[in-house]
Parts: sequence; structure tokens; C-alpha cells
Amino acid sequence: MNRTHVAVIFGGMSSEHSISCLSAANVVAAIDRDRYDVSGVGITPDGVWVRYGVDEILDLPNTGQLPVVEVGNRSLVSVTQMPEGACIVDTQGNTDPIQVVFPVLHGPFGEDGTIQGLLEMAGVRYVGCGVAASANCMDKHLTKMILAEAGVLVGPYIVVRDHEWREDRNGVLKAASRLTYPLFVKPARGGSSIGISKVASPDRLEAAIEMARRHDKKVLIEQGIVGREIECSILDGHHGAVPRASVPGEIVVHDPDGFYDFEAKYLTGEQKASVQPRAALDDETRARVQEVATKAFRVLGCEGLARIDTFVTSDGAVYVNEPNTMPGFTRTSGFPLMWQASGMTYAQIVSELIELALERPLGLR
Repeated sequence: MNRTHVAVIFGGMSSEHSISCLSAANVVAAIDRDRYDVSGVGITPDGVWVRYGVDEILDLPNTGQLPVVEVGNRSLVSVTQMPEGACIVDTQGNTDPIQVVFPVLHGPFGEDGTIQGLLEMAGVRYVGCGVAASANCMDKHLTKMILAEAGVLVGPYIVVRDHEWREDRNGVLKAASRLTYPLFVKPARGGSSIGISKVASPDRLEAAIEMARRHDKKVLIEQGIVGREIECSILDGHHGAVPRASVPGEIVVHDPDGFYDFEAKYLTGEQKASVQPRAALDDETRARVQEVATKAFRVLGCEGLARIDTFVTSDGAVYVNEPNTMPGFTRTSGFPLMWQASGMTYAQIVSELIELALERPLGLR
């Protein structure tokens, strides 16, 4: 039986490089080798594409430190269109035809439409959202504009563009003074963990903006919403059917002055915060979260998968915080945990995503 050839691409040029490596190791371990052949492509932090063997990917979590893609003696590769179809091509002239790409890339230059555009031009199907949805969901400002236009609740915020901060810093701070503290200051086009500050008072706002600007010159300042942090994982429907929502999970922050940042997600275990894969919600609230998450997925044009992060307030309102179009796939990541709580195994989740990608037609849709 001819097996489908899957190329797993990981690493990348974002600050979430190492988490991508860990996610890729879990994805590769879960791929059904009776149905799929697997090739690995690692992207170094400098953007060099190299071939990785399956065993090398599986060994990434075992280095004793956060893993990094390295060139070493590995062949340089690219994914390109050939007469025989999409292929991985290396510097020795070897070509491996591939049918689908699983881009396990988090953050800019991987989750933002850039690699999706390359794969579209290479004529290869891939897991996850298309170019426009990936770009719109990566830019938190554009996300909020699209959601608000569709009637989805989003919290109060302001945008700080590069020229505004350089030319009228006092004007920016004055605009921010209309928001209620605490505020969350974020790179507009970063991931959900890096460069983010929780600001409790005006005297710390300027420094928080400067820190966010180290990651992105476009910055978002959001008013904190008092409510529970509820997440919902979405899988697309087959052949145009309605997307499916997992049971919602909850982020429980143990430090009253903290939030679910990179350290809490990946470095401190459950000391600062933890993911509860099945949130303790009444049936009505659970259904409302699933409905809002599914609507957000559809109005943003998402495909394949997404994790939709929301706040649920004491009066039952559901605000969308942000989507994540290629969420973490580590063993402690919310997306797989919520689907496992919904009755799927990790391997079934991975197979489902590959099958959804294979169903999707090439070109505009």
C-alpha cells in the first residue's frame, strides 16, 4: 500500500523556536507509520532549512535544555514544485515527493501566513489555516477588528503603531489612560507568550511598551477583563461540515499578580499556572463558549484547527481574547489536552489534522 508522505517542518525564526521543536517531536511520535511516511525539515533561528531524520526529531526533547535546530552536517533543503509535484529538494539533488506538510511552527515566520504562501506556491497541501487567516489571526489588532465587525465580543484596547510612539509618546500614554488597569501590553504580531507584560499602574506602562517593541514595532494595549480564562480547541469539519468544538479548558493562574506567560507555560510546571483540560462550567456556559469559539473560527476564515482563548465574566459574557492557529503540541499544551478530554487520543488528533489537510483543495477556495 502506498503511504502518504508527510513533511513535518519545525523550528523557525520566532522566539517560540524551541517550543516548536518540542511540539514536532510529539507530532512525529504520534504519526501512524502504517499510513504515513515522514520526512523532517528543521528551520534554524537564522532561517536555514535542513533535513532532519525521524530519530533526530524524536530525540529533541532529550537534550536537557530547550532544543534548537542546528545545521551541523545536515543537508540543506527546500520545499518546491517539481514536474512530479511538490518535493523536498536537498543540496545533493535528491528529491522526495510529498503530499502534505505539517508546519509545526509557532509565531512569526511560520504561523503568520509566510510559510503558508510558500506552500501554496509549491502546490502542496498543508495542515492549518491559509495565508489570509494565518496573517489576520497573528495580528491581534486585525483579529479584534474582524471579530468586532462580526458581533463577537472583544475587550477594550488601543493600538500603538511605530510612528505614533516615536512622534507622540505622550499622546499614546494619554489614550491608554482611558483604559482601566491592569493592562496587558503585547507585541501585536507575536505569539501568546513572549514580550507580554501585565501592568498594574501607569508608571510601568512606558517600560512595558518598550519591551513589547523589542519583538514588534506594532503594540497592543488591552484592558484586563475580570473573568475566567477559558480556552476551546476547534477542529474543522470534513468536506465543508461545521467545525467541531472540544470541551472547554481553563487556565488557572496561581499567582494573583501573574498571568499565563512563557515561563508559566513551559518552564515552571504548575507552580505559576496550570491548564485544566475540562473546565468546571455549567451546560449553558459551556455551550456558549463553544458557540463563540466556533463563530470566531469561521468569521476569521480558519481552516484545519485553532485554539480560541476567551474570558468568561461573572455575568456569563464571553469575550474572545485571541486565536492561535498553530497552538502548542507538547504533552502539556491545551489544544491536545482538550481534545483528549473530549475523547480523542493524541494520535487520532494528528491523523485527523493530516486527513483534513488532504481533503482541502489547492488554490483559492
